[in-house]
Amino acid sequence: MIASNVNLGDGCVIHHRDLVNLYGCTIGSGTRIGTFVEIQKNVLVGKDCKISSHSFLCEGVTLEDGVFIGHGVMFTNDTYPRAVNSDGSLQTEADWVVIPTLVKRHASIGSNATILPGVTIGEAAQVGAGAVVTKDVPAGAIVAGVPARITGRVHDRSVDMQVLGGM
Repeated sequence: MIASNVNLGDGCVIHHRDLVNLYGCTIGSGTRIGTFVEIQKNVLVGKDCKISSHSFLCEGVTLEDGVFIGHGVMFTNDTYPRAVNSDGSLQTEADWVVIPTLVKRHASIGSNATILPGVTIGEAAQVGAGAVVTKDVPAGAIVAGVPARITGRVHDRSVDMQVLGGM
């Protein structure tokens, strides 16, 4: 379902529009979205991104231009999630604060990675499949593992490193 309050840029491609859940978000031009993706309210997706199937972008996530999201990537926005308050009442939006996450341009996040709230993934950084990102990832870094640690630097001709500041 694509809610009426979604702002879709020109040339967006959404495979199987009935098999996505998009509401209250902004999707930049040229972005491609796979099946079984959920993008919640107040998420900002830049232009020319690719979001692969089964991924979840919760409120508070911002993807800059040219970001790749692999299959089954999970973003979170609450460090200490709870269903109920200490008095046993069900929590509402008023009972917690969204912690924002930023993925900078041309970054790539591998399949089944989990991104904890409050981190910034730097320009052209690459997150390995299955990684759990708990801290900021520097621009041009390759991270992998649980928790994710720097394992190398991006040296990829598909990313113009001069444009990204000569990393």
